[in-house]
Amino acid sequence: MGESGSGKSTLIRLLLGFRNPTLGEVLYDGDNIAGLTRDGARKFRRQVQAIFQDPFDAFNPFYKIDHPLVTPLRSFGLAASRDEAYARIETTLRSVGLVPENTLGKYPHQLSGGQRQRIMIARALLLDPTVILADEPVSMVDASLRATILDILYELRRDLGISLIYVTHDLTTAYQVADTIVVLHGGQIMEVGAAEKVVHDPRHAYTRALIDAVPSPDPDVAWNLDDDIAPPEAFLAGKTKLALYATEPDRAIASVARPGQAPVTAAEIQRVVSLQKALAA
Repeated sequence: MGESGSGKSTLIRLLLGFRNPTLGEVLYDGDNIAGLTRDGARKFRRQVQAIFQDPFDAFNPFYKIDHPLVTPLRSFGLAASRDEAYARIETTLRSVGLVPENTLGKYPHQLSGGQRQRIMIARALLLDPTVILADEPVSMVDASLRATILDILYELRRDLGISLIYVTHDLTTAYQVADTIVVLHGGQIMEVGAAEKVVHDPRHAYTRALIDAVPSPDPDVAWNLDDDIAPPEAFLAGKTKLALYATEPDRAIASVARPGQAPVTAAEIQRVVSLQKALAA
C-alpha cells in the first residue's frame, strides 16, 4: 500500500519478472526467477498470475472474449479437448459471478468494465495459480462494483488458499483484503505488519499520517429518525424497508429505495466492512 509514485506497480513488475532488479533477487520456490530454466519459467508463468489495473486495455479488441480464456489452457495442456476447455471456463466464470451464456462469444467492447475485470480474474484462476498479483484491480471500475470485486477476491483467497499480493493506494481496501500490510513510500518499505496491527498500532510516522487522513464520523450528529430513514441496526434486523447499498468499500448510501430498483433485503448483505469502526475499536 502506498500513494502514487511510491513504487507499487514497479514492485509488481519486478515480482512478475517483467523487469530485472538492479540489486537483490526475486525468489520463487527458492529459485531466482531471473535464472529459471525453460521448464522452471513455464511453471512460474502458470503458477504466478496477474490481474492488471486497466480492464479496457487488457484485451485485444479484434478477438472475442473466449480467446484469452482458451489460449492459456491450450498452451499449458490443461484441457484435452475444446469441450473440456469450455466446461472449465464456464465453471470459472460462474465462480466470479458471470453467466457464461451472456459472456462468451462477445467482443470486449460489448462488455462493461466490471465484467472485463471479472474475466481477468477468471483468466488468472483458470491455470490453478498459487499466487495472484493484483495491481489496483478496482481503481478503474464503477464504484458500485468495487465492493463486489473485492468480495470475489477475498472469497477466492479464503476458499482456494491462493496467496494474493494486492496493490492499492487505499487504506480501507488494504484493511479489507489483507492479512499483512506493507506500507511503501518513495520506493522504500516504511512498515510491515498484520493488518490489525498496522491499523490499530502504526509504528511509522507515515503510516500514522495515512491513518489520520481517514475521515471520522461526527459524534455530535445523530441518525435522523423520521418516517423515511431508520438506523442501520433497524434495517439489518428487518424492521424497515430502507435500502442500504455500497458505493465504496467503506461507504454506503441509505435511501428508501435504490433508484429504479426494489430495496435490498437484509439477506443480501453478506459483509459490512468499516475502517472507521475498526479505528474506533
